[in-house]
Amino acid sequence: MRVNGELKDLATTVTDADVVEPVTIDSPDGLNILRHSAAHVLAQAVQSINPEAKLGIGPPVTDGFYYDFDVAAPFTPDDLKALDKEMARIIRAGQRFMRRVVTDDEARAELASEPYKLELIGLKGSASTGDDNESVEVGGGELTIYDNVDPKTGETVWKDLCRGPHLPNTRMIGNGWSLTRIAAAYWRGSEKNPQLQRIYGTAWPTKDELRAYQHRLEEAAKRDHRKLGRDLDLFSFPEEIGSGLSVWHPRGGVVRMEMEQHARRRHIEGGYTYVYTPHISKEDLFLTSNHLVTYKEGMFPPIVMDEERDAEGNITKQGQDYYLKPMNCPMHILIYKERGRSYRDLPMRLAENGTVYRNELSGALHGLTRVRGFTQDDSHLFVTPEQLEEEATKVIDFVISMLRDFGLDDFELELSMRDDEKDKWIGSDEFWEYSTNALRNVARASGLKLTEMPGEAAFYGPKIDLKTRDAIGRTWQLSTVQVDPNLPERFELEFTDRDGQKKRPIMIHRALFGSIERFFAILLEHYAGAFPVWLAPVQVVGIPVADEYAPYLGAIIEQLKGFGVRADLDVSDDRMQKKIRTHTTQKVPFQLIAGENDRSAETVSFRFRDGTQENGVPIQSAIEKVRGAIAERLQVNTRDDLFV
Repeated sequence: MRVNGELKDLATTVTDADVVEPVTIDSPDGLNILRHSAAHVLAQAVQSINPEAKLGIGPPVTDGFYYDFDVAAPFTPDDLKALDKEMARIIRAGQRFMRRVVTDDEARAELASEPYKLELIGLKGSASTGDDNESVEVGGGELTIYDNVDPKTGETVWKDLCRGPHLPNTRMIGNGWSLTRIAAAYWRGSEKNPQLQRIYGTAWPTKDELRAYQHRLEEAAKRDHRKLGRDLDLFSFPEEIGSGLSVWHPRGGVVRMEMEQHARRRHIEGGYTYVYTPHISKEDLFLTSNHLVTYKEGMFPPIVMDEERDAEGNITKQGQDYYLKPMNCPMHILIYKERGRSYRDLPMRLAENGTVYRNELSGALHGLTRVRGFTQDDSHLFVTPEQLEEEATKVIDFVISMLRDFGLDDFELELSMRDDEKDKWIGSDEFWEYSTNALRNVARASGLKLTEMPGEAAFYGPKIDLKTRDAIGRTWQLSTVQVDPNLPERFELEFTDRDGQKKRPIMIHRALFGSIERFFAILLEHYAGAFPVWLAPVQVVGIPVADEYAPYLGAIIEQLKGFGVRADLDVSDDRMQKKIRTHTTQKVPFQLIAGENDRSAETVSFRFRDGTQENGVPIQSAIEKVRGAIAERLQVNTRDDLFV
């Protein structure tokens, strides 16, 4: 339950003065409690089988949980089988989760054999803001230990340092759980610390929900963009270039080009101007923007340039540190600042497909979704305070319209706001109030589901994040609209207002795709590689029934090429059925097949991705169908998608 807004165990004593709200097991809070309780059972099972194992941290995470252990030998799949049986035994026993408040000294005495828990006790107070889930163990308040108590004897059979809350007993975990995989992880996320063994699991309120989740995982594995990228010859990560740095093959380049060109057309129609900026800059720029203070760990090390030496090798001019840019915004600011600006120049909307570089840890890299070099479809708008709401409205409408062009249509918004701890934020109360209200009005006017997130704003201003669901129900955070008065202040940006006074503009950071690489990966998985016709690398392939029909079909393919259609004629030595299988595997939207009947009647036969066909289509009708599917950005997988 929640008592006065705070999560508490059901055993908590409440009074008539308390505001009490139920927490159901299928709610987000309830799922976290279920999964955290399952993590405790996992840790108990590990120490039951291996008493020498030392405990790390065991938090709930998206769709599951994990627990870290320091063990002499890495876990194996056979270990998971044994742990599965032991966890089932503990769950059936119905052990009660019992909360105890302890002092620091009492906790140290009880957990003297657990070095990682002792370290966490020393973090009390700071762990609540830690970034590696320390807060599940200790926070800014009292220390608590949870005992697992045998319901028959009242004996404590296991215990763990934990803030809770937990389920009343282990039996409530039920049978909707499973251990999923083994990994290695550094203690508290730092490579300077010992490497621990991590066991992941998942837990759901029912067995049916577990099976549905496992089915989603199987479907996600089939759609993994890394596998599809190889199978469809779209992109790769050559070892010779380096981790997290992609190259785009011709077929993948076609899709990316179409994405970028469509976005470019839409931006120009929307009043944006494209700019271009270098990939590298002197450190002064990133000192002024504060990236080198707040973001240095995420930037690549400096490159020393411009150093000069005499004939003896003595330095006569000190070198200058240059950095690969992690963001485009400081350079867009310099474009704005290059000359005086008037209110008549605003809003100024600058757009760029700018490649940026992040010094990501190798363990964090993941295909195209987490890389070291990527291209942001960045836009920065410079507006007067009075223009903020109108421009933010246009941005949200533009973003939603654009994403619908790519076949996404399930959206919701999150508004990140300031909380009441004023010392965490810069700027006046008046700024926060009007900018937050402006974004709230924009979000509500969109008609989309809106979730307000107090305390989640950047220190300098509120933002709206747009999330979308893909074909298998996964949620992706895509576009962001961030209000920023901070960088205009740091760079001393000005415009001359109607009254002749110099004033500061407000900056809006706006990413539509986020990064082109990541958005490409999301689309690739959303469509399972079967792109809509307008995005498909090859839109039409001609397959003659026999060699003698190749000239007839080739003439049709040439007509399609003349209209800008990406069309090929397969004149390989393969048998017709093998050609069909090959191009079906490559997910080509349209296969045009022709034999004697088609040549005599001046028709072709359409074959679709799912194997359905439409025979005897007149040549001009076939060409119009293909061109129409491209122009209307249709997704065509079956006969019924084109012929109804």
